[in-house]
Amino acid sequence: MAGKFVISKRSNGDFQFNLKAGNGQVILASQGYADKAGAKNGIESVRKNSADDGKFERKTSSNGKPFFNLLAGNGQVIGSSEMYESEASRENGIESVKKNAPDATVTDETA
Repeated sequence: MAGKFVISKRSNGDFQFNLKAGNGQVILASQGYADKAGAKNGIESVRKNSADDGKFERKTSSNGKPFFNLLAGNGQVIGSSEMYESEASRENGIESVKKNAPDATVTDETA
């Protein structure tokens, strides 16, 4: 099953999207957007930038857990991963975004 982007609304009214793998697991969560158009632009940015390994910023949280950010061309964070137990798991997450993002469908839960 292919991945999908899911657009939803936060409790504060902001829009966000999650990229889910075929198994339904969230592999990338977006920042908040003031409007739906911003979220849709963010999705297109993920599609475009996920092909470039250099756009994945590999980080470690303050509690030692590996995670990653996907950066846009201007260096802004488009989305972030969950916290992983190992660097190998983080790399699997990055590969999953690369594989799923280009052809993922979009589901709008705010419509």
